[in-house]
Amino acid sequence: MYKINEIFYSIQGEGINAGVPAVFIRFSGCNLSCPFCDTEHNEGRMMTADDIVAEIKKYPARLAVVTGGEPALFIDDRLVDALHAVGCSIAIETNGTRKLPAGIDHVTLSPKDAFCDGAQPVIDSCDELKVVYCGYNDPARYDSIKAHARVLQPCDTGDAMRNADLTADVLDYCLQHPMWRLSLQLHKLLNVK
Repeated sequence: MYKINEIFYSIQGEGINAGVPAVFIRFSGCNLSCPFCDTEHNEGRMMTADDIVAEIKKYPARLAVVTGGEPALFIDDRLVDALHAVGCSIAIETNGTRKLPAGIDHVTLSPKDAFCDGAQPVIDSCDELKVVYCGYNDPARYDSIKAHARVLQPCDTGDAMRNADLTADVLDYCLQHPMWRLSLQLHKLLNVK
């Protein structure tokens, strides 16, 4: 059984797959308490892998984005196999503090050790390294992590002026360090879930 906060269909709003239609499987629960988290972890319903697959099959896209909270606390071989069995490609966004099961097709590592004690990543390679920039955390601290793509995303503080400053800082950083890509939260810009 898996505690699921929600399953919904939308576009991937962040990172290198921004704009790609996907079914989101949001687990309920996390091992960290990030100051900018937008997920209510007390809510959720218990579902089996079969229940999750039945929900996924209602939608035309076959990209399943596993998120949270912290999905590495919950995803296992059984769910990976069940999603693959119905033709899904699995993408996960993780804080990297837990090892992942084999078979995940796209790993986005979004470290949170700049914001939370005890959040040092144990994952040292990924498909996509996504750093949320809050104005004081240096992306260079992750230079040792092997990643096919590096994206830098300004933190959404809820303050439009502060957000504009952070976005300008991130843009400048990317221009000075071209191995980094700018990631904006496209779903928020489009006002979709």
